Amino acid sequence: MNTEQFHLLLADDDKDDCEIFREALEEIALPIRLSTVHNGQQLMDWLNEHKDTLPDVLFLDMKMPRKNGFDCLEEMKKDKVLQSLPVVIYATSIYFKPLEEIYRLGALYYIEKPAVFEQLVVTIRTIVDLCRQKSEFRPDFQDFVIRDEWREAV
Repeated sequence: MNTEQFHLLLADDDKDDCEIFREALEEIALPIRLSTVHNGQQLMDWLNEHKDTLPDVLFLDMKMPRKNGFDCLEEMKKDKVLQSLPVVIYATSIYFKPLEEIYRLGALYYIEKPAVFEQLVVTIRTIVDLCRQKSEFRPDFQDFVIRDEWREAV
């Protein structure tokens, strides 16, 4: 993992969502480098090309072309290097696949894309802070899904 500047990889096929995510990172005002890929096959190619310099965290959309996020997560789980990459599911809907299976595959959180920009900023900042601590911070299953109600309480 990158020790100089925090590196975040976003895998999302929606270019508007990618731009909003980039704007939220600018609001956080921390030294964060953002890389983006726009489909599942591109993600897996990128990860395999960068195994020596993996990002600090991957935000993974579940519904992408060429290979969906669930298939990518399964493939990463089978790879000794990639299985150590912290993955945060970043999806429009909560019920893409059974949440228990996504949790079992090692995802740290399942985030429902927030409807309000400020909630996105809070969510990203919280995840970045947790990842910077480099400690074991995976929640129990009952706290795995982050929805608007959670963000409002923060």
